[in-house]
Amino acid sequence: MDTRRRIERALKTSLELAAAPPCPRHLALALRHAVFPGGARFRPNLCLLVASACGDAHPALTEAAAVAVELLHCASLVYDDLPCFDDAGMRRGSPSVHVAHGEELAILAGNALIVQAFDSLARAATNAPSLLPGLIRVIARGVGSPSGIAAGQAWESETPPDLGTYHRAKTGALFESAIIAGALTGGGDPLQWTGLGHRLGEAYQVADDLRDADGRPEVLGKPTGQDAAHGRPSAVRELGHASALARLDALCDEVVARIPACSGRHDLITFVRGWQAHHQPEPRAAVAP
Repeated sequence: MDTRRRIERALKTSLELAAAPPCPRHLALALRHAVFPGGARFRPNLCLLVASACGDAHPALTEAAAVAVELLHCASLVYDDLPCFDDAGMRRGSPSVHVAHGEELAILAGNALIVQAFDSLARAATNAPSLLPGLIRVIARGVGSPSGIAAGQAWESETPPDLGTYHRAKTGALFESAIIAGALTGGGDPLQWTGLGHRLGEAYQVADDLRDADGRPEVLGKPTGQDAAHGRPSAVRELGHASALARLDALCDEVVARIPACSGRHDLITFVRGWQAHHQPEPRAAVAP
C-alpha cells in the first residue's frame, strides 16, 4: 500500500473514534472538515518514509505517529485561520472551519484534534510501550513551547527574532518531529536524523512566503498576501524575491546532503526534489496585477 493510502486510512480510523457517538453532531462535522480532504500530507509522508528507510520496525506505531503529526498540523491550521489570527475565509479550496461551523466549534475542534493526536499514539503503543514516552516528547516539542508551532505563532505578536528562528519554530519544528518520530518507530538512530526537519521546514516556509507574495488564491486554495496584510516576517520582504528563491534552493540542497546513508535514501531524495519542483513559485510575470 502506498504511503498516501496508508495515511488516509489511518486518519479515517482515528477520526471515526473521535467523531463517534455520543460526540455532538456539529463537532463531528467540524472535526472531519478540519482533516478531510487533506492537503499534500507532507509531514506524515515524511514520517512513513523515514521509518521505512530505518527498517520499519513498528509499522502500526509509525502510522499512529504520522496521524498524530497530521492531526496537530490540522489543528494549527484551524487556529491560524481564526479571526484573531489570519481571519482567513478559505483553506484547501473550501471555507475555513470557523467560516463553515462557527468560531466556537472551530476552537473546540482544534482542541479535540490535539487530544486525539496523543490518544492515537497511546492506542498504538501497546506492542512497543518503551517507545511511547520518547514519541510523546518528540511530537509535543513540535507543537508547544519554547520552540514549536505555538512559539512560532506567538512570535507574530511581538518583535520576532531572525527569520530562520521564526521559520524553524513556525514550520520546521513539526517537520523535525515527523522525521525523528519516523526514525524512532522505524528502528533507526534519531541522532542521525536530527536537524534535518528544521532545515526542510525552513525551506517549506520560504516556499510558502514566496507563494503568499506571488501566488493566486484560486491556485493555492487559500488567501494570499497574508504576510504583508498582517506585517509578519517573510523571506520575500526581508531577502527580496530572488534571494528568497536562492535560499529555498540552498536549503533543499542542504537537506539532500544531510540525509543519512540508508536503504531509503534515494526515495527520500526523490521526495524532497519532487516537492521542491512542485513548490517553485509561479513566474512573476504570470501573476495577475
